[in-house]
Formats: sequence, C-alpha cells, structure tokens
Amino acid sequence: MTLHVNGATAPRPSVPSRLDAFIADNEFDQPTLVIDVDQVETQYGALKAGLGHADIHYAVKANPAREILERLVALGSHFDAASRGEIELCLSLGARPETISFGNTVKRASDIAFAWHAGITLFSADAEEELEKIAEHAPGASVYIRLIVELSQADWPLSRKFGCDQDTALRLLDYAKELGLTPVGFSFHVGSQTRRADMWGPTLAELAKTWHAAREAGHALTLLNIGGGFPAFYGEAIEAPTSYAARVMAQLQEHFGDIPQIMAEPGRGLVAEAGAIVAEVMLVSRKSDRDMHRWVYLSIGRFSGLAETEGEAIRYEFQTARDSDPTGPCIMAGPSCDSADVLYEKRPMHLPLTLKSGDKIVIRNTGAYTSTYSSVCFNGFPPLAVVVI
Repeated sequence: MTLHVNGATAPRPSVPSRLDAFIADNEFDQPTLVIDVDQVETQYGALKAGLGHADIHYAVKANPAREILERLVALGSHFDAASRGEIELCLSLGARPETISFGNTVKRASDIAFAWHAGITLFSADAEEELEKIAEHAPGASVYIRLIVELSQADWPLSRKFGCDQDTALRLLDYAKELGLTPVGFSFHVGSQTRRADMWGPTLAELAKTWHAAREAGHALTLLNIGGGFPAFYGEAIEAPTSYAARVMAQLQEHFGDIPQIMAEPGRGLVAEAGAIVAEVMLVSRKSDRDMHRWVYLSIGRFSGLAETEGEAIRYEFQTARDSDPTGPCIMAGPSCDSADVLYEKRPMHLPLTLKSGDKIVIRNTGAYTSTYSSVCFNGFPPLAVVVI
C-alpha cells in the first residue's frame, strides 16, 4: 500500500501495527485522532538515547492528552509549559514542580504568581517588562533569555515573534541581576520541522557568539535550552531520532563547548508519528468542465485540527482503501462554510481517481498540533475526538 504525499506517491513508512489494527477494526462517527501511547514511549527512548545528558522537556502544547503526560511522567520526562492550564495539568498527573519550566515569553502576572507558589522556579523572558513581572511575582526565580533565530532552515521558521538579539540579551542578563533574579542561560528554537541535523549548524554558530559574549561579560551561564525542531515524517526523508539527536549534541559541543545543563523541548518529534486521524470524504467535485483539478472535501479541515496546513507548510500523508487505483491531482478542503478552509491548492495532492463521498481516509503522523488546534465547534462541527490506545 502507498501513501499519497506532495503530489506523488511515497513508500509507506513503518507505522505502529496497533494503530493500524485499531483503525481497521473500528468505525468512527466523527473525525478522530487515534494515538498509540506505546509509540510515544518508543520515540522518547530513541530521542533520549541521542540526547544523552540533556533533559527532555516535552512541549505540552503539541498534545496534552492525559495518557501521554502520565506515560512521560513515569518515564522521567520534564515538561515545557506555555500556560497556567498546562502547569496545572502536569502537576495533577504527578509531574514535580522542579521538572516544569514556564517557557512562554508572554505570561500574565497572575499566572507567574500561581506558578511560583506551585513550586515552579524556572521562567523564560525576552523583554524588560517580562523580567519585571517575574521579579515581582516570582522573586529570586531562575530565568533564561530567549534569543531570536534569523538563520532557520526549518520548514516552518519561528522568527520575529519570539526572542531578542545579542545586545538586548546581554542587557537583559544584567537587568535580571539588578531585579534580584538569577539569570542562568539562554533558549532558542531552530524552527519547527528542521528535517536534518546539519540544518542546525548555522543557527548554533551564530547563537554561540552570544553565549560566549555573555560568559566573557562575567555571566556564569549554566543552562542552554535548545527548544524543539525535532522532525516528524511527512513524506520527505528525515534522520532516525537517535542519530539526529546525537548529531545535534555533537554540534552543540563544537560551537558552545561544555554546557552544564541542556534542555530540549521536543513536541512534534515526540508525538506526531504516534497518531493518525480517521476522517471521511464528504464530496468530490469539479467547478466546471474546464476545471483541471477535482476538489476533495473532507470531514476535517483547518478549523477542526489541520491548522498546520496554513501556507501548506505541513503536508500530511493520506491513505485510503482505494490506493491501488490510478491517482490524479486534487485540491483538498475542509467541510466548513469558510473560504479559508482550503488545505492544499498551490501544490495539489494526488489521490485515487475513484475516491468518492463516504470513503474513509486516514491522515498519517498527526499526533502533534491537531487536537490542540481544533476549534470548539466552528459551524457546529464537533471538535476533533481523541482516542488513546
């Protein structure tokens, strides 16, 4: 069987047999994300083997399913939380406060106070005002400064919104000390879906200049948070997780030297391949006799879990029972009455020419950033259901 991706067919990658069996044996009344938590554990072990002494801080925002967090707590994982809600969830499932970092650089003052009183002692910042809030509501806390990344080779760069440049970062370290905080290091994010480990090289070479400048200025930095960027398979070749992570660590040593504490925040790279969405085809049509491409409408769209199709940045793989039939290009869209709910149009997908309304369609490697992006009930369509096996 083949998967349809990027306008062509690609060999089907190895997928968890439990996931396939569950999907084949069950019917689904609405779009449903099925997660194999054992596969999450396998991926955690593979990443940990490559990262060595670095602490994995799972990016909870990727998929906050309770079963995933419970399994990761049992494995000794740490956690990156973006909000009070994520902190409360992690704590309620047994995570210790010292294993949680409040990694969002934009935080409500009341949420900082909550986190501090709950035992959270590690916070991020990239601006003076954020440091002032932390100093007032979490006095003496440890902080790391987020650096802006402008040399990303990722499929989805995360530049501009987060981070600051070298001059600002050095100034913030000094200001944190003045405020009675403990500045411990820096963080950054190379960009989501950085497919090859060597793509980290230019970013690390540039950011290492700031690390060494801070050390030369007298700051005894002990922590480097390398963020996420660990890739998932979406049809284009990626390295195995252990060798990928090991190559990243080797480059860190090359550019930064010995770092007492390293944090990594995999989200997508930890849970994406452990999940698949089961949906159905709602309509196949053409706009006119002259239309070159079919339109294939699914029961799930950008507002019900597939938000990462924005700009066609993440190109998912699709599997149907008709995959042995001839294929042709099609434009894919969601079910809502919103013209923005188009998934792939600039680069049409190739799907079976025999595809029709009612056919089951499986969307592979969707364990990350789908359930959390799903709207509450846009157009009355139910939010994405989640089943963990």
